[in-house]
Amino acid sequence: MKRIIAPPFLVPGDRIALLSPSYHVPAAAVEGAAGVLRDWGFEPVVGAHVGKKWRGSYAGSPEERLADLRAALEDPSIKAILCNRGGYGTIRFAEMLPLEELAAHPKWLVGFSDITTLCGMEARAGVMSIHGPMGKSLAKNRGAGKSAELLRGLLTGTVPEYALPANPLSRPGAATAPLVGGNLSTFVPLLGTRADATAGREILLFIEEIEEDYRHIDRLINTLRLHGVFDRCRGVILGQFTGCEANLGYGSAEELVCSYLSDYDIPVCCGFPAGHEAENWPLLIGARSTLAVTEAGATLTFHVRGRRTRA
Repeated sequence: MKRIIAPPFLVPGDRIALLSPSYHVPAAAVEGAAGVLRDWGFEPVVGAHVGKKWRGSYAGSPEERLADLRAALEDPSIKAILCNRGGYGTIRFAEMLPLEELAAHPKWLVGFSDITTLCGMEARAGVMSIHGPMGKSLAKNRGAGKSAELLRGLLTGTVPEYALPANPLSRPGAATAPLVGGNLSTFVPLLGTRADATAGREILLFIEEIEEDYRHIDRLINTLRLHGVFDRCRGVILGQFTGCEANLGYGSAEELVCSYLSDYDIPVCCGFPAGHEAENWPLLIGARSTLAVTEAGATLTFHVRGRRTRA
């Protein structure tokens, strides 16, 4: 994987594009997210096609959604892109959007869930992105809460250093490598493509999931194993597994995943508060990061210039 750079941090008055690369969100949620950005001192710019619907769920056709993304990338006055929600649909961009366009316009892109595809593409293009709260959740919480405050700080150059309590499924050890990953069902289908951020020789892999049964999770973890992804992992961070149906003989989804990770001599951090729940701490995808796990707990540090804050 090529060297991955951090886009410039934002200053008050900067413009942030509000886009819907996947599913549609109601206008009230977009307006709410715009209000939060104004409260934070930024100027929101809503994508031209954000209010559209296509085939029931999408925020416009693939071409319309991509047009909004391209417009935000190419506009030098736009300093960051905040996605309104995930859902499904960004997999189309893996072949529609050349990585060179992302590399030519390095700016912070924020999202999770289906936006994992875009985060992976950014990493392959050599640009960091933020796996974190999106417009819909910011609107719901009116910009309040720890996750939102961490995102606000990160956008303006305050880089968090995370400390987590002990977890019985975690495994001690320390490793440093670029952090990649996100939603399991989103990034596994991209293995072997130009959007595959796991292709690096050394990676820290973050995994979260929502509303998938254990059989599907087991199939996806085996897919990663068969593709040699865990052979390239220097450490694994397991986030939230929300609403996942327990239809195999495991006590939790984390226990299922860890049953495979026991074959690898790498640190494992379980219980990181990122994913599809109210607490969704932002992660710097593509950043060279250090994971350190002990019996007392775990820490995650991003090797990115900026002000530091303990979280």
